[in-house]
Amino acid sequence: MDVNTASAEAESFIFVDVREGYEFDAGHIAGSIHIPMMELPHRFDEIPRDRPIVAVCQIGQRSELAANFLTQQGFEAHNLEGGMAKWVAAGFPSQSGEGSEGRVVDGWARDFDGLLKDRTEPEAK
Repeated sequence: MDVNTASAEAESFIFVDVREGYEFDAGHIAGSIHIPMMELPHRFDEIPRDRPIVAVCQIGQRSELAANFLTQQGFEAHNLEGGMAKWVAAGFPSQSGEGSEGRVVDGWARDFDGLLKDRTEPEAK
C-alpha cells in the first residue's frame, strides 16, 4: 500500500510497526502497535482483527514479510511500500517515544531466512 493511501485512510487501518525498539522510539506513525519482527510469530494474537492491517518498517522489506505472515494467519494485511522512510519523505507526521515529532533512524535488516518459522539459532562458539 502506498503512503498516500495509508495516510488518507489511516483511520480505516491498524498500523503494526515491526521495527526494533530504538527505531520505533525514534519515530513512528501515531497509534501504531509495536511488535518487533522477531516477536511477531509469538505475539500476533495481540493485534485486533476489526480492521485491515498495514505493516510498517524502515523501507518496506521487513513489513512485507510481516504482511505476508499476517495474511497467512487470517488477517487482511498490507505492506507500507517504502516504509517510514517514504512516509516521512512525503511529509506525513511521525512521533517519537516521548510523544514529540519523530525522526527516522537507520535500521538494519536481519537474515530473514526462516525468520517466521520456529527455529533455534546455533550457539556462538
